[in-house]
Amino acid sequence: MKKTISLLGILCLLFFINKSFAQESASLTNKAPVDFKKRSPVYDYKEKQLNNVDTIPDFASKTNKLKITGTIYESDGVTPAKNVILFIHQTDENGNFELKRENKKRYVHHRGWVKTNDDGKYTFYTFVPGSYFHGKELKQILPIIKAPGEEEHKIESYVFNDDPSLKDSCREEIEKTNPKRILSLTFDTEEGLFVSKRDIVLGKEETESY
Repeated sequence: MKKTISLLGILCLLFFINKSFAQESASLTNKAPVDFKKRSPVYDYKEKQLNNVDTIPDFASKTNKLKITGTIYESDGVTPAKNVILFIHQTDENGNFELKRENKKRYVHHRGWVKTNDDGKYTFYTFVPGSYFHGKELKQILPIIKAPGEEEHKIESYVFNDDPSLKDSCREEIEKTNPKRILSLTFDTEEGLFVSKRDIVLGKEETESY
């Protein structure tokens, strides 16, 4: 009888050890999935539950603070799209992509994620980026979108109406295809920052798989 009890005790101990090891392994897998280095950054958020508002790192210290709002719609352009993840990243105010590293994967430091509610609305608190490549490129905020049941896609970047690099030919082309990409900034004295708006229609702005 004592041998049976001892054997049961050993078996229970082994069960709990194996369970703990499995949980630890799962935890490590969650921190650094097998495809972590290759997958789209749209999946790299750390929050357990995203919401429809996010703040880009270093926002508080930036001079040209910017609040971007908008609504994401289904392909009909009328129905708000819910549970859509929108990811953005951008250069700093000097036009440089500040790179960090995590689990041997490089990423852009100034980035953020939102996930829409039933009303499809989103808000980013960020800042006006600088022109990449020594002022020869447009000031841009680069987005990736992930709708439920669909693959992630890059969509056309946010550009700025007052950007000197936005030449007439480029502006005309954008206005023909998607004028909502061009952000016109107004200054909100109460909040002490620039504000702008861009609505997004699913299936109308995708450029390529990421």
